[in-house]
Amino acid sequence: MTLTVAGFDPFELQDTIVGDCRDPFPALAAARHRSPVDDDIPVLFQGDGADIEITPDAASYTAYSHEAVTTILRDGDTFSSSVLANVVGHTLIQMDGDEHRRHRAVVATAFRHKALDRWRDELVRRVLDELLDKFVADGRAELVRALTFDFPVQVIARILGLPRRDYPQFQRWSIELLSSLVNWERAQAAGRSLDSYFAEILDDRRRAPKDDLISDLSVAECDGHRLSDDDIFGFLRLLLPAGIETTYRSSGNLLYALLTHPEQLAAICADRELIPQAIEEGLRWEPPILFVLRNATRDAEVCGVSIPDGAIVNVCVGAANRDESVHEDPDRFDIVRAQRQHVTFGWGPHICLGMHLARMETAVALNALLDRLPNLRLDDDYEQPFVQGTAFRSPPALHVRFD
Repeated sequence: MTLTVAGFDPFELQDTIVGDCRDPFPALAAARHRSPVDDDIPVLFQGDGADIEITPDAASYTAYSHEAVTTILRDGDTFSSSVLANVVGHTLIQMDGDEHRRHRAVVATAFRHKALDRWRDELVRRVLDELLDKFVADGRAELVRALTFDFPVQVIARILGLPRRDYPQFQRWSIELLSSLVNWERAQAAGRSLDSYFAEILDDRRRAPKDDLISDLSVAECDGHRLSDDDIFGFLRLLLPAGIETTYRSSGNLLYALLTHPEQLAAICADRELIPQAIEEGLRWEPPILFVLRNATRDAEVCGVSIPDGAIVNVCVGAANRDESVHEDPDRFDIVRAQRQHVTFGWGPHICLGMHLARMETAVALNALLDRLPNLRLDDDYEQPFVQGTAFRSPPALHVRFD
């Protein structure tokens, strides 16, 4: 298959953002204070024509408190992630029980620390330097379109061993795949296109293996279990939105936080050892995704609220990350706060398999920016930046200057 799609603006598919909410956290805090679990659709999706009906005939509940969220995410048997099969098909994230444990063990062999170290040293910094080379001499840039939107897809594409000419199409497919709530047919078409494309790549790797992740997956094995072609397609279909969309948004959110808190950016410039905790605070304070979905497989009780068998549960990681019972003064961005585990990467058996890759990419990106864009600051010629979105969140633009 030959792809000839040209590059496109990251906000060309504007409808995938799902909502234009600038600051959802006061509403989420109010909902959390009313009840740790509410028997309704998420408060941000109510009114103003923004209602989203995920499963029309099912009861809907929303978990807002840290205790409720972690209780639900920890219990994969009672609260299944299979509901997400409607979004990206049957992949690792929709599996439960023994099936999930078996497939996760096989896939995890491809994400061992040795591979991450090699990708960091040989691939990630090279991608970032190539992107920075395009504007480093200009003294100013818009970082979303010039950097944060492009670098995760290029990293994932190179890890998979895909042709450079195909990178723009992967960006489009990854966004379209996640837009099922607003354009079901487009999302399903993107999934079919991905499977068809990966079938050719996988067939080629089986004939002539290369030093890339698809070749590794084709022979990966754990306790005698290997992945079928459909298993591999499912994982790759999941990797595009998970490895591209969320990393692009979370890195943009972190840069937004640091640029709007220049004293904390200065602290990192003076001491790069602060970068890991800055990444965790950015993920807690402004996660790229506010909600994840589960469905109840039996009657259950969470924080005193009864949830019936078959109910859809909207798990609000954004509200849990700002629960004052866990995080002191939670609305403040503070890279030196006492570290408590956030739930942006999930919790329990389905905790994000790619979280170490995401952290590594963000750390390399931030170091590269500080190395090559000295005195990085907001560009006063443009309005103050903001983060937007109801389901997926990130800044639409980050105009900066540097020396």
